[in-house]
Amino acid sequence: MSTATRTKANSLPKCSGSMAGKEMKNKGGKCLKEVHTVTESLKTLYRQKLLPLEKYYDFSDFHSSSLEDADFDNKPMILVVGQCSTGKTTFIRYLLEQEYPGSRIGPEPTTDSFTAIMHGEIEGIIHGNALTVDPDKPFRKLSSFGTTFLNRFQCVHLPNRVLESISIIDTPGILSVAKRKMSRGYDFPAIIRWFAEHVDRIILLCDAHKLEISDEFSHTIMALRGNEDKLRVVLNKADMVDSQELMRVYGALMWSLGKVFCTPEVLRVYVGSFWSSPMRMTDNRKLFEQEEEDLFAEIQKLPRNSAVRKLNDLVKRARLVRAHAYIISSLKEEMPLVFCREKKKRDLIYDLPIIYSRIQQRYQISPGDFPDCAKMQERLMSHDFKFKAFKPKLLAELDELLNTDTAKLMPLLHQEEETADRLLVQGGPFLGSQMGPFIVGNPFNNYGSNEGNDVSDEEWVVSKYKPKYDEIFYSLSPHEGKLSGSKVKGWMMSTHLPSSVLGRIWKLADVDRDGMLDDEEFALAGHLIEVKLEGFGLPHELPAQLVPPSKRQHKNSGTEIRDNND
Repeated sequence: MSTATRTKANSLPKCSGSMAGKEMKNKGGKCLKEVHTVTESLKTLYRQKLLPLEKYYDFSDFHSSSLEDADFDNKPMILVVGQCSTGKTTFIRYLLEQEYPGSRIGPEPTTDSFTAIMHGEIEGIIHGNALTVDPDKPFRKLSSFGTTFLNRFQCVHLPNRVLESISIIDTPGILSVAKRKMSRGYDFPAIIRWFAEHVDRIILLCDAHKLEISDEFSHTIMALRGNEDKLRVVLNKADMVDSQELMRVYGALMWSLGKVFCTPEVLRVYVGSFWSSPMRMTDNRKLFEQEEEDLFAEIQKLPRNSAVRKLNDLVKRARLVRAHAYIISSLKEEMPLVFCREKKKRDLIYDLPIIYSRIQQRYQISPGDFPDCAKMQERLMSHDFKFKAFKPKLLAELDELLNTDTAKLMPLLHQEEETADRLLVQGGPFLGSQMGPFIVGNPFNNYGSNEGNDVSDEEWVVSKYKPKYDEIFYSLSPHEGKLSGSKVKGWMMSTHLPSSVLGRIWKLADVDRDGMLDDEEFALAGHLIEVKLEGFGLPHELPAQLVPPSKRQHKNSGTEIRDNND
């Protein structure tokens, strides 16, 4: 870094004393020493040291728009993208274990809108035009994409436990080769790029039977460049092919993605079938379950790693702003005041790669910090080239942010990480050791108390099916009238249902929470399995009419046994 951009200030701005410190407090509202969380510190640093530079050099005209408080305060978000009918909406339903308003699933392209699925006590839908004026939502800047897009954008509020910790963005299916000439009426790759810059994780779903890379798929993947650290690829519906074909499909997918991403690094690809229906082929069941466990473990830790991600994104943005400032300043220096401006403008745009190299050598800036040269040239063509002159003070404050201020946040970041265990995603498939014998090493404990969950004297709907389940129960050799998890597990897994679904069934059936099933609980588990195999969803709570008679308490009628250990 040149001496022109260095200052004597090597510490965070003071709350009192110097005029610069007072000015900084007035601009940013709070002094950095007055805040006590990483998120508040990042907001203060952005308002005080980065935003002024963005405004001075018209950063939003060339790159992403300025950040707002909602961008820092927002819960971690997951962007789900993929070609038509690769299972995006089914994957989301698998995470939430319930459908959301407006979701449709079918072999044809059914999702035609961008849908933000967020937590809310009351179920409802907010449409795009109203959504982009809500200051509490991080979507205000999407209004620049126009009415056609906003008519295809909505937010769904859902009282779901998983959504208490994360939000999910469902997207329209990427058009296939045969439909590549169809126009959406809005810039699909640009919108994907905007979401990619603002989310914590990107899930790219691929179908084992759809490995062709269409034009729109290529453009979408290119829109994700610069956010590869957030990207996870999922090879979905892998239970529909046998082991030999799966190996070939996996290799073909890696080859296809390698051509588009053009990077030497190998992308992390998770292989599995992310839905609650029985597996078609169970040869690779253990592999699929391990892959699912790894992916869900990453998702579960997103709230814990949210502050790190926000810090990383702010530093990445600051480096881009710094490079942009030097580019604009260099162009300003080269432009004549009056004559031959248009000719000089064309020459400078053509020579932009040379200007990049000159700035990199002069100010010792990494080439990776610079924006894409071709895209920058394209945006400069439509600009009037009325740039502002070099301002060392603003660059000096930015250098201080990168070199000093972010380092001072690390102790606070480590302190928050130490108390972050409670920030894990809970609910849905993120049950951990509460999934009975369907998690390796589970000691059949950590169950919640059932006290106070009294149920009514209604007829037990499983009674008429109990004789056939009794035959299976006694054939498994119960000990003292009960079957252990290890004995029941094999029989339940023979249904080919995913382990996450069987885990929920076990949790609902083990009414007394002793880690074993008696004859009534076993019959209840069998009934729930049949319900699931017939295509119906499982209840989040065990209704009164499903509670075995011997487990019913008569104090209060009508209370349900919950599928949550709250």
